[in-house]
Amino acid sequence: MSGKIRACYACQRNGRLTCRRTRLGEPCLKTYPLECVDLLKRSRVAFQAGRTLKEGFRLAQLEAVVQMLEEHECGFVDALGRDLHKSTTLDECLMVSEPLGVVFIMGNWCSPVQTCLVPLVGAIAAGNCAIISPSEYTAHTAELLHRLIPFYLDNECFHVILAGANDLPEVVELRFDHVFFTGNRKEGSRIARAAACTLTPVTLILGGKNPCYVDQHCDIAITAQRIAWARFHNAGQSLAAPDYILCHTDIQAQLVQALKCYLIEFYGSDPRESRSYGRMVNLEIFNRTRDMLWRSGKVAVGGQVIEAEKYIAPTILTEVVESDPIMQQDVFGPVVPVLTVNNMDEAIVFINKQEKPLCVYAFSKNNEVISRLMSETSSGSFCSNDSVLQSLMVALPFGGVGASGMGSYHGRYSFDTFSHRKSCLLRGTRFECVTYLRYPPYEDRNLSLMSWACTLSQRSQGWCQIL
Repeated sequence: MSGKIRACYACQRNGRLTCRRTRLGEPCLKTYPLECVDLLKRSRVAFQAGRTLKEGFRLAQLEAVVQMLEEHECGFVDALGRDLHKSTTLDECLMVSEPLGVVFIMGNWCSPVQTCLVPLVGAIAAGNCAIISPSEYTAHTAELLHRLIPFYLDNECFHVILAGANDLPEVVELRFDHVFFTGNRKEGSRIARAAACTLTPVTLILGGKNPCYVDQHCDIAITAQRIAWARFHNAGQSLAAPDYILCHTDIQAQLVQALKCYLIEFYGSDPRESRSYGRMVNLEIFNRTRDMLWRSGKVAVGGQVIEAEKYIAPTILTEVVESDPIMQQDVFGPVVPVLTVNNMDEAIVFINKQEKPLCVYAFSKNNEVISRLMSETSSGSFCSNDSVLQSLMVALPFGGVGASGMGSYHGRYSFDTFSHRKSCLLRGTRFECVTYLRYPPYEDRNLSLMSWACTLSQRSQGWCQIL
């Protein structure tokens, strides 16, 4: 490299060629090769422009590496022969999945059977013992699991405890080998803090304000039908349901009317009389949801509440602003606010201002709209032109990111969650003629030979360096 430039680390990181100290006539702390500075700057510009993000670009570059090796195989063999003089057999590397030990699984009241048993299946498959704690909010389901699991599963390896939410952090402090929690952010934070005391790894599947963008170019009827099903199923008590709707201003009235029509189709003119419509799990959740409803926006559909029955009608709110209570908390109830935006850019900005959600939904006939929502927002999962279904597919991992959780499960991913992937190197003693180079005293000749040995590789999977 020819030429050097005087610049400190902070200047290089920020892409400046000279730093403030140099401009003031003071000596800079570091000097860097000018060519390196230029290459770093070009690389950073390319990365920030998103050049490496497209799948096609990555595949093309990987294929180019393979093509280079194939087209110039003789050249590489000759060069390696000149440099290394001979080939060497390498060691075998492999990865072994082993069970973590005893895991603690805490279920959630929204889906009390699923959030206990689906993680349990992964824990069993991975070879662990497990203790399950169903939610106290669903006492009947918890009691049933407490009674049945000992009858069907090994009584020494698998257990159910009936513990209150306030007791769970203390239980976690007993030190398990893994903790799996499904619930809200507040309780999840308490669990994570308790687990941190013993350095216990955690999987947190938390709620979040899942946005649902409705583009002006969509099938209003299908969109409304699918949103109404996802939002008001189980009286809105779902971690994965759309939490609020962002729709184009021009279609708000149509969308609200279509949602109303499907609510009538699903639950009749009086959902209270429908056998398909649920109730809030307890008065605490009922009161919380009711208070958000009364203090936010304007009721466009529904709004009826009956405390004695823990009943809240399917409710759609309009004229909601970002500061309203319903936009400040997760909604585990049958209430959906509808906000308007002028375009997709506004929707993306709005979504990205919030904490990262568990799910993002987008409804549009335009594939570019779907692609942008998927790539320019961050969430645990994404689904286009439908809702919730991605959380039910065992072939896909389900979990959050950021404030919506950490880790994932479902199918093979549950097995991985409850396993430790142990790296193993199987070696022999026949290559001591080379490996002796790592032992002191260190001499220039030994260093040269070690550098030569460390560059050896084999294209077939499962082999590694011999030193």
